[in-house]
Amino acid sequence: MSLNKSRWILISLFVVLSLLAASCAKPPVEEPPAPATEAATEAPAEVATEAPATEAPATEAPTEEPGKVEGKLVMLDWAGYELPEFWGDFAEKYPDVQVDFSFLTESAESYAKLQSGFEADLVHPCSNYWKILVDEGLVQEIDTSKLSNWPGVIESLAKQGEFNGKQYWIPWDWGFESILVRKDLVEKVPESWADLWDAQYAGHVSVFDSGETAHIITALSLGMDPWTTTPEQDEQIKQKLLELAPNVIAYWGSQTDLDNMLAAGDAWVGAGAWNASYTSLLDQGYEVEYIDPTEGRAGYLCGFAIPTSSKNVELAHAMIDAYLAPESMAYLANEYGYGVANGEALKLIDPEMIKLLSLEDQDIISRTHFYQYITSEQREAWTNVWSEVKTSQ
Repeated sequence: MSLNKSRWILISLFVVLSLLAASCAKPPVEEPPAPATEAATEAPAEVATEAPATEAPATEAPTEEPGKVEGKLVMLDWAGYELPEFWGDFAEKYPDVQVDFSFLTESAESYAKLQSGFEADLVHPCSNYWKILVDEGLVQEIDTSKLSNWPGVIESLAKQGEFNGKQYWIPWDWGFESILVRKDLVEKVPESWADLWDAQYAGHVSVFDSGETAHIITALSLGMDPWTTTPEQDEQIKQKLLELAPNVIAYWGSQTDLDNMLAAGDAWVGAGAWNASYTSLLDQGYEVEYIDPTEGRAGYLCGFAIPTSSKNVELAHAMIDAYLAPESMAYLANEYGYGVANGEALKLIDPEMIKLLSLEDQDIISRTHFYQYITSEQREAWTNVWSEVKTSQ
């Protein structure tokens, strides 16, 4: 994947603190966005990744003596986050540990897999699934004293991973979901979520294949609070989604799917697009614009937890610490354009990306609708509506 290599100057910690204070009221994506890389375009169900060579300084080991630990660490994560740049400290400390990645396409998979007995040592869904995983005892408390990089984690983010006074989740990445448009292919660039229904985009809109996302952006287009809709409003949302059918060319399930459709010109407008699609297509030279809808963008926060099924709890702590390292966090921001959880990474992040993606724009941030926890009844209802909408087209 072609990546923006410009280096940034120090950005203000105040900016990120303010941003995440806004996110506290509305915890984030459904689905995170997970960055796409060329290597992850056809991601297998499970990938064994060799320990990468790195010169990054080692973090403090949990309990085992470095270089004498063997075994396997299983991570349930997003494709693209398996890159060696994110866990170099761990690889240096534990070169004999095999790290296997099983990939998610949406946060719901982490819940379903853990419920079904899938054994993993780390899981990385977004915050709208954090509470239910805690409530059902599928994840365990994290000992933050074993994380050397924990002091740098922004407090407003850290609090979102705390339940019943215990830290179950370690926040890691956050970002936006919005409308991405090939402005060279449309007569008028959309300005709102409601514009997705404009007849000028007939046959050229691609929508993220998620019942939760579909519900949220449609509710916003109708002027509703997505998380407090009544049964009558849910019916309105369903009818509105059915009306979108003539404009939809396809539903995208991964960032690569959307990027390819926009690059080919088959899709002119991508709904629910993540930050990384914008930066990727810009790097490839396409005339794209990432919209700030009049109703506000959607937003998400994702992070790590240790499942109760983990057989390698100490190694899981060490891996979380490696992902939290300032260098790892800076790579996430500089290469994918996502927000970071560790404030110590700020001095390593290029301000051009912050400006490009409005990560410092308090007006945009304050109007962003970060994903909130929903009940199992809401989730089932929204999923059923989405299934009905797709099968009718």
